[in-house]
Amino acid sequence: MKTNIINLFGLGLIGALTLTACSDEFLEEKKNYDNVSTDIYNNYTGAERRVFDIYSWCLPTVDSDPTWQYPSTGSDDDQSKSTEEYSGFGAFVDPQSPLNIISGTDVPDYFFGTPNNIQANAWGRIRNVNDVIEGIEGGSLSDSEKDELLGQVYFFRAWCYYNLVRYYGGVPIITEVQEPVESTYTPRSSAKECIEFICSDLDKAAKMLAASTMNGGWSSSKWGYVTTGTALALKGRVLLLWASPLFNRANDQSRWTNAYNTMKAELDSINACGYGLFSTSNNINGSDFALQFNQSGINPEAVFVVLYNTVQSGDGQKNSNWERYIRPKNTTGTGKGASAMLVDMFPMADGKKPGTTDTYTLLESSSYDYDSNYPFMNRDPRFYRTFGFPGVRWAYSGNSTLTDADLNNPSYDYGTNYELWNYVWYTDQDDQDNVESSNCYGADNLLSNSKGIFVRKRSDDYDVNSSPLYNYSAAANTSGFIYSAQPYIELRYAEVLLNLAEVACGAGDMSEAVSLLQQIRARAGYTAENNYGLQANLASDQAACMSAILYERQIELAYEGKRFEDLRRWMLFDGGTQLVDNAPSTWKLTGWGGNTCNYLGFKQLNGQRRENMEFRVADKYGLGSTTYDSDPLLANGGERCAAVDLRQDLTEQLETLKEWYADNLVRKEKKGDSYDSNQTKLYMNFLPRYYFMGIGRSAQSNNTKMPQTIGWEDYNNGGADGTFDPLAE
Repeated sequence: MKTNIINLFGLGLIGALTLTACSDEFLEEKKNYDNVSTDIYNNYTGAERRVFDIYSWCLPTVDSDPTWQYPSTGSDDDQSKSTEEYSGFGAFVDPQSPLNIISGTDVPDYFFGTPNNIQANAWGRIRNVNDVIEGIEGGSLSDSEKDELLGQVYFFRAWCYYNLVRYYGGVPIITEVQEPVESTYTPRSSAKECIEFICSDLDKAAKMLAASTMNGGWSSSKWGYVTTGTALALKGRVLLLWASPLFNRANDQSRWTNAYNTMKAELDSINACGYGLFSTSNNINGSDFALQFNQSGINPEAVFVVLYNTVQSGDGQKNSNWERYIRPKNTTGTGKGASAMLVDMFPMADGKKPGTTDTYTLLESSSYDYDSNYPFMNRDPRFYRTFGFPGVRWAYSGNSTLTDADLNNPSYDYGTNYELWNYVWYTDQDDQDNVESSNCYGADNLLSNSKGIFVRKRSDDYDVNSSPLYNYSAAANTSGFIYSAQPYIELRYAEVLLNLAEVACGAGDMSEAVSLLQQIRARAGYTAENNYGLQANLASDQAACMSAILYERQIELAYEGKRFEDLRRWMLFDGGTQLVDNAPSTWKLTGWGGNTCNYLGFKQLNGQRRENMEFRVADKYGLGSTTYDSDPLLANGGERCAAVDLRQDLTEQLETLKEWYADNLVRKEKKGDSYDSNQTKLYMNFLPRYYFMGIGRSAQSNNTKMPQTIGWEDYNNGGADGTFDPLAE
């Protein structure tokens, strides 16, 4: 590729200084190690610091929206807002703002980054990786030392390329440090070549790291480093991508079989690195599901993990903002609202889908009746760890500075007995049933930040983790949860099993797929008594089995940034029925009956809307005002029942809350996705060309030889149709 955009200046080791929670002195000196003499590679400590530099460049982060470098991590970003998880049109489903290259709404840039900035450029990052590989290979370290370091670097080169290939199909493969001169150019390779290259790097990484990590993983002082298991788990994700309809339009069975045989054989190696489903002996109402995200030390679930700390300033600061993102405003957080679509389609307590949903029609409906007025009744244990609703306990460890942030915030014993009461009232009768009205105010000083149903997933719940990973200190107008050391897990062991289950099903071994689903469900709290909530025909009906796997992925991995990729892989926005303009016939989906949605019994997302929900006070309480103390329910004789305590049996508690809702609250639909200027409802519209992204204007202008993807405008060719075929082999 054209590398004269790379300005060879140094990158300080920001972030890498505190890669591991166990070693805040990860580097003793805050030096620049990306522009150094090759002599550094003759010394293990020096070479290791160059590897730390790669970590600092390439690790994902929970505190960023998706970019060329960072994947979606579950926040309400453009990708997650193009799924069932959040409402409000993300960039990929907005019917009024189609993505373009030359004019209109710019296509997101996952290919390039910032010109003339090696730190903020995708290809500068890959150049730095190649520099470290060349340096270590040419140095005088022992073979075992080289393997330990190179294995980690080869993993990150594969990680870099995976994040490019999943969007663009084929990209330039660069394996050497190129000089930044005008004549340097590397063409786009085919997607197949890229997949093979990624898998080759991951095989190298796995082999090189085996001696150091396949006897239970790294020691505690090196927890967080990638391992043989990390490499093989990412390889499984890559093989699954290659077998999925996005890349496998004719449903070539050899891809499924190869992926299955490879991933099944390599699971033992992943396990040998100490990975497995996180569980304890005291799993209550899905508490293990919640606790897995809040382990400060070695965690078997965390196959690919990013560690954070509570350092408050300086180069060593590496804090996670997730707790602040999702906690309600009256705890000094900001809060995120879940869409009613996902809330209403979450499984019931018997593991089956609600009978009211028209998605996943191949799956059996629950024996429990679902009443949307009481969405918390009889749900999958993971429901209570994924969502927060009016009348549920959600404890945290605060302190007296809570009132410094806002004197009207409720204390609830400084958070240790916090209850979420985010019902609302209106100030005008005409607004009470108006889905568009925002003239409502939430209880307990939430006011305009009531959110309806909160996202609770991955919260550091004090009732689950009595040694929280955050330092709480809420000065005026600041967030108490800002200094959090909660790790971010990019690839969980549960996903390893789900990936294997999917390729097992695709290869025709549905019995193995069901067995893997049962393991996931057992950790969630289901038992063999009812086959872990799974219907009986999954081992004999391939389409139903695949549908069950994708449903399980949607629930188990909700708000972890994985759903958008699953929807793309399976082309579930339109079933793959629409052909990109000027695309060759090989792009036509011929497998799965030519429509993945029909095959799976899945209702395509195109043409649907995501709405929100809220719970307003019953009419008998009348209206309120705009202040925290004008709650008409409390002002007019109403009382709150006991909040649901997830540490206790839920049966009677939920019945009590249901009765209280029936007497005191009304579920109200709230506008989620937008309307047009005539107040007409708009609907999701993911264009077929979005399945493979176009290269943005900035990247093309910096490389005039780079061909554009079919279906997108070629900036370097006067807006003509692109010519690069991601599916060509």
